[in-house]
Amino acid sequence: MKHPTARGSWSMRRHGPVAASATLALAMLAAPAVAASPALTVSHPWMRFLTPQIPAAGYFKLSNAGSKPAVLSGASSQDCGQLMLHQSMDKSGMAEMKMVAAITVPAHGSVTFQPGGYHLMCMSPSAAMRPGTHVPVSLTFNDGSSVTADFPVYGAKGK
Repeated sequence: MKHPTARGSWSMRRHGPVAASATLALAMLAAPAVAASPALTVSHPWMRFLTPQIPAAGYFKLSNAGSKPAVLSGASSQDCGQLMLHQSMDKSGMAEMKMVAAITVPAHGSVTFQPGGYHLMCMSPSAAMRPGTHVPVSLTFNDGSSVTADFPVYGAKGK
C-alpha cells in the first residue's frame, strides 16, 4: 500500500504498524472533540405501504441507553416526499391523528412506534417503496445527532 508524499512514496510494508499507529494517533489529536450523544438504537423497524397515492407509515422501537432523555425532533428518507412524526389516538370513540413536533425518549427507556400510537407518516412514497424492498430512514434529535436505520417495506397486513 503506497501513499504519495512530497519526497516520493511511503510503504506500509517498509515502516510497519508502528508508523501506522503514530499516524492514527496524530490524526486523533488533530480531530475536534465531539460530545457523546445518548446511546440510541432502533429495533424492529418496518414501513407499511398501501399504494403510492396513500401515505406509508413507519413503525419501530427507539431505545435510549443514555443517562439523559433524548428528544426526537424529525425524520427523513429519500423515499418519502416528506416524513413526519405523528400520533394516532382515540377521542370519544373517534380515531384522530395529529402531527407532533417532538417525542421524548426517557433516559434508560424506550418509545414504541406502532399502529394506533406514535408513527412516522411518509407522504408521497417514492416508486422505490414497495413490499419486499428496504428504505433508509434518518431520525434526528434536538441535540443535532441522528440515527439511520434500514426499514423493510411490508404490505397492508404488515407482512
